[in-house]
Amino acid sequence: MSKALNSSSAMTSNALAILPSLGRRLLSEDEGERGQFPSWVGNDKRKLLALSMADIKPDVTVAQDGSGKYKTITQALGAVPKKGNATFMIYIKEGVYKENVMVERSMTNVMMLGDGPTKTKITGSLNYVDGTPTFKTATLAVVGDGFIGKNLGVENTAGAAKHQAVALLVQSDKSVFYLCQMDGYQDTLYTHTKRQFYRDCTISGTIDFVFGDAAVVFQNCLMLVRKPMANQQCIVTAQGRKDRHEATGIVLHNCTISADPTLTSASTTTRSYLGRPWKEYSRTIIMQSRIDGLINQEGWLPWGGDFGLTTCFYSEIGNRGPGAATTKRVTWKGYKKVDLAHAQKYTVKQFIQGKTWLPKTGVPFTPGLM
Repeated sequence: MSKALNSSSAMTSNALAILPSLGRRLLSEDEGERGQFPSWVGNDKRKLLALSMADIKPDVTVAQDGSGKYKTITQALGAVPKKGNATFMIYIKEGVYKENVMVERSMTNVMMLGDGPTKTKITGSLNYVDGTPTFKTATLAVVGDGFIGKNLGVENTAGAAKHQAVALLVQSDKSVFYLCQMDGYQDTLYTHTKRQFYRDCTISGTIDFVFGDAAVVFQNCLMLVRKPMANQQCIVTAQGRKDRHEATGIVLHNCTISADPTLTSASTTTRSYLGRPWKEYSRTIIMQSRIDGLINQEGWLPWGGDFGLTTCFYSEIGNRGPGAATTKRVTWKGYKKVDLAHAQKYTVKQFIQGKTWLPKTGVPFTPGLM
């Protein structure tokens, strides 16, 4: 796994610097209706996502009670054809699956469907403090391209005291998560690289709980800030763009940033921020979203000293809620005030479809601004 991650990272900067010059294919006007599937989502995937579980015939079923072909998700992945072009559907019945799952690079076009994010849950507890490198702590690691997850819960239960402990790591090109929930504390969701899209998902955590260097859009998602350890600050994002030519970044569009019930009683003393620059050219855009009052009025937090403060790109556009006021935000050179016309660059239609490393979605989406 480490070899796959490292080789991908090494190629990302050069590829993303070169490919934008090759041009792009924007969505045609007739694809611009709200709630449509992108044109590159095959008809088989569109139909599968639209059906109820009662109407779906999966390739394999996973069930802890023995009613499926397999009792573990890892066993089911062993049946996936190598480099398959057709969608391979794994239905995971309700249950708590205590396993660390790896969707290998050769396992392409895998679709995992559960019974709901609180019913079908994959759980693990690997963590940095106990000696596991961050990228190996993931409860679910997805590397094979074309992955789709729907109605799943993924969690890392290591807890705040164990520091970095990833619930979900994604390095799958053209991957999508729909109606899913990822729970953890520090480093919950590692959007490692490549094109990713999240729709109607919930992500919870404390420190840098959405991080990585993918080209990723979150739409209609809920970011829940949990109660940290004493004297800790909470940070929602830590984007890792290393090269100014990379077409990567984190975009939150029509999302909600709010306090988890565990934080509510402590929200007046816990300082929470929208993000901090993990790497020099860190880029995060939050637009047309609701920001609740837990967010500190400065909005953004330095990583250390003045690192990345002049080279990052952070912007808030057309947001609402008690934490959305920008009058007292940081005055870094990298904090940009842009208008709605500029915001079009970060919509699904342009930031995702108009770039080379693009998140794939097999779910209904809004292509432009709300």
